[in-house]
Amino acid sequence: MPTLTANGAELYYELHGSGPDTLILNNGIIASTGSWAAQVAALSPHLRVLVYDMRGQGRSQKWQPGDPDYTWTQHADDLAALMDALDIPAAHIGGISYGGELTQVFALRYPDRCRKLVIADAVSHVEPMLDAIADSWARIAATGDHEMFYRATWYWNFSEAFFGSRYEFLTSRIDAAKALDLPSVIQLCRCFLTMDTTARLPEIAQPTCVIVGERDILKPVHYSETIAECVPNADLHVIEGAGHASFWEQPEAFNQILLDFLLD
Repeated sequence: MPTLTANGAELYYELHGSGPDTLILNNGIIASTGSWAAQVAALSPHLRVLVYDMRGQGRSQKWQPGDPDYTWTQHADDLAALMDALDIPAAHIGGISYGGELTQVFALRYPDRCRKLVIADAVSHVEPMLDAIADSWARIAATGDHEMFYRATWYWNFSEAFFGSRYEFLTSRIDAAKALDLPSVIQLCRCFLTMDTTARLPEIAQPTCVIVGERDILKPVHYSETIAECVPNADLHVIEGAGHASFWEQPEAFNQILLDFLLD
């Protein structure tokens, strides 16, 4: 199980494939390296792919009482330190949801370390309804009830069609949700609520691929439209019928967009 200390945190990571270019994928807020299985399979024949768990996620170091609150700057510095440790001077940087937000922060803080950017189902600021949703996630996580947290969050992540067709699968994931470290989830939710890069998006010079599920009800399409409009060299791709977890619902469409963009 490969881990290393980066910026003071023990981070779990996996490197797949080979090639002259590296793609780094940042997780969604309650996801892990395993969430990217379909993308790793499709992309690793063409690129070296680095997936990792941010602090608080998966198999990486968790938040403990007395630790400082998580911040976007801390996450970005963690990633830069991880790249240093793995001798990756620059890479394509991408992510979905929380990971897409980190991609923006990282590009603004470390522009010279970024080649192309992929920002999927993400936001550049938090409007009142999304603020209320994320705040409710943090409050439910504070109860310590893993099943309640899962059942209160799962329907935000998928389209109605996917939820209906894969309901048994989604129900089967309740036990897996018990692996979440809820105090760390609270930190991740609170950090998310501070997201605010919209005014600085015109500073991003890298070619940028913005992806969003047409039926994303958690972070609706207008958030991605704002990002694509504000980043000077960005293209918007709307995946028809997909919900928030567009890379899970329609991996073939999602992966083709990435391949066309990254290998161009």
